[in-house]
Amino acid sequence: MKELLRTTDPTIIAYATALLQGEGIDTFQADVHMSVLEGSIGILPRRLMVRDADLFMARAVLKDNDIPTGL
Repeated sequence: MKELLRTTDPTIIAYATALLQGEGIDTFQADVHMSVLEGSIGILPRRLMVRDADLFMARAVLKDNDIPTGL
């Protein structure tokens, strides 16, 4: 799996996930439970991962929808 998106904004992760699922691209959200370690203040970024084969198409979907990847 490759990292597609890194952000501290959970709404961007949700929006990107919905867009990618609409295109048939499976995603995995990494670092979702890191808020336990940081005290829920939102300083640690969450990552959205996709399969290696889907990375090019997933980047195109995010770019078409003006979603910054944070990488």
